[in-house]
Amino acid sequence: MVSSLPSAAHGGRIELRQLRYFVTLAEELHFGRAAAREHIVPSALTAQVQRLERAVGVQLVERTTRHVALTGAGRRFLVEARQILDHVERAAEQARGTAAPTLRLGLLDEGYGAIRPVLRMVQALFPEVEVHQVQVGVPEQCRMLADGRLDVGVGRLSTGTAGIAAEVFRQDPLGVLVPAGHPYAALAQVPVAALRDETLLLADDDVAPEFNSYVAELCRAAGFFPSSFPGTVQTLRAAVDLVAQKKCVMCVPASAAGWPDDVCWRPLGPVAPRYPWSLLWREHEPSAQVRALIATARRLATEREWTGSAPHEEVS
Repeated sequence: MVSSLPSAAHGGRIELRQLRYFVTLAEELHFGRAAAREHIVPSALTAQVQRLERAVGVQLVERTTRHVALTGAGRRFLVEARQILDHVERAAEQARGTAAPTLRLGLLDEGYGAIRPVLRMVQALFPEVEVHQVQVGVPEQCRMLADGRLDVGVGRLSTGTAGIAAEVFRQDPLGVLVPAGHPYAALAQVPVAALRDETLLLADDDVAPEFNSYVAELCRAAGFFPSSFPGTVQTLRAAVDLVAQKKCVMCVPASAAGWPDDVCWRPLGPVAPRYPWSLLWREHEPSAQVRALIATARRLATEREWTGSAPHEEVS
């Protein structure tokens, strides 16, 4: 079995275990925890990372007694290191005849309804593809896409991110979720301005700042700033429970349908705002599985008029 790779920098050798140690250290940013995960002592981990840096020819890790961080070169190296380790593992699986194409997808609960028809069609058309879903917000999705831990993200990318491609595949009517028996439950649609008198449950700003900013802009356009619920929750189920307890109301896209009887969803009006769901992926050389997902999303967006846009060109 191949255990090392040639280095173009100084003619040294890069060992696969050094790549693995480096990736583990990048995830932990702590020599003690990384060493424990790899079942070696911290001094041995330090020595292997230093040998890796000498072989590569640049500093990959900044370390002090209090702080461990990747350098710019280290962040770039991390993407390739993960891919090398993945390729080696897949090569072993191919040799054993156990390899299967995979698709690692990042999203939050609120986005699952939007992407669900796409996933179902992909899995029907390509049953051999293993889909692994990760519950993660857009900021972390971008970081995980950049360093190779995700293949595709689902969310709203409010600002451009270098190396990340984004394409809207669905514009989802936005509504408000209220307790059963709330006066708004009797309305066909709820004016955005009516939310002035409500306490809104917003997302954790570290997880979904793009959704919070979208809702805040809607409210500001209607002439007020929302009064937000002081707590936060990590799951849609927990959020729905707070609404059912009459502690707050929350804005939710229509695709997240399937509510329990103790809450009621009503579209916002007079013209329902449409929340843009995008697919996010590394813009260079998307895998066959990523291209299949994008093509399927485009197909459904056209057939079901999710965006009202014309068909797109194929991803190459």
